[in-house]
Amino acid sequence: MPSIPLPFVVSLVLCLVLVRMIREGEGRLGLFPLLVVTFALQGALSGASWSFGWPPARAVQPILAAVLPALSFVAFDQLRHGPTAAPSQLWPHLVPAVIVACLVVVWREPIDLVLFAVYLGYGLTLLHTARKGPGALAATRFGDERAAHKALLAIGIVLVANAFIDAAISLDLAFGDGHQAMAILTAGSVLWLGVAGYAATIADASRPGPAGDVPEHLPERVASAPTTRPPPVLPATEMDAGPLAADTVVLRRVDSLMTEQHLYRDPDLTLERLARRAGIPARQISGALNRIQGRNVSQVVNAYRVDEARRRLLATNEPITTILLESGFGTKSNFNREFLRVTGLTPSAYRRTGGTTPGEPAARTVAPEAP
Repeated sequence: MPSIPLPFVVSLVLCLVLVRMIREGEGRLGLFPLLVVTFALQGALSGASWSFGWPPARAVQPILAAVLPALSFVAFDQLRHGPTAAPSQLWPHLVPAVIVACLVVVWREPIDLVLFAVYLGYGLTLLHTARKGPGALAATRFGDERAAHKALLAIGIVLVANAFIDAAISLDLAFGDGHQAMAILTAGSVLWLGVAGYAATIADASRPGPAGDVPEHLPERVASAPTTRPPPVLPATEMDAGPLAADTVVLRRVDSLMTEQHLYRDPDLTLERLARRAGIPARQISGALNRIQGRNVSQVVNAYRVDEARRRLLATNEPITTILLESGFGTKSNFNREFLRVTGLTPSAYRRTGGTTPGEPAARTVAPEAP
């Protein structure tokens, strides 16, 4: 009975993953679906090259291999800064693929060395970004940044691992009998294409909707707030009054957006969007909250959400699912985790006990008055 080469199986699975991504994203495409398409195509080319020796596959495969790490970097860079990159910032990442394409035509020997450098370089760059923590992914939804950070870490690790796997294959072909190359390639295909493809789907799920999309359950003043107007800019006198005073101003602005405009109810809220609405750089908001409250921005926003959920659990008979969605949480798992972290109880236990929590921790901390 004929068997299907493993790279083709991996490619087929990635195609099914892509269909799911498109369906769950309601047809909204981006760099991560494109990345999965590239993974699937690379798997098919790998199978055609190693299993059937198809010459066109051997010519295209190294070029596509040079595209994958660069595309991975650009996709995760959008989770840091949002989809605002200009073409002039993107085209340099095509240089490795152009170099490999030229080498395919004129001199194939250095291709393996070039790919090793490309994979190792981009992999270490992504791992360096991952060291900054989930807060570095400012364009991910609050609550999803941990999952996106794990995806970033996974992509960085498999890029570095794939660099050494390819090097091992090249060494086996150059100095050995080549019998180990297929086994190494099979293991590398499963590791690289499988793990990276799955990580791409996780990262894609953390992207917010388009900037103009506002859920229907948000308050009218949030839903009607224009997203194209220039954000308010804090007066220089307030921001130059000293580090503590500047941090206090930042916290008061964030608290105003949360308590007056209920911005936390937007499940697609990101640090980038919060910074735009506040007129304050994202790094400055994150730093101020860490210095004064000892919490990251996601924890602060989720605390406002938990605060509203606590009130509604006691004041209404609404289903918990309705409450978590209208409080700004996107998933039940994230809601339960954050609610338990803040109150020490599950939402159902909190409602059943009438709001009595162990130690009664504060749901949020309002910014202190400026000195």
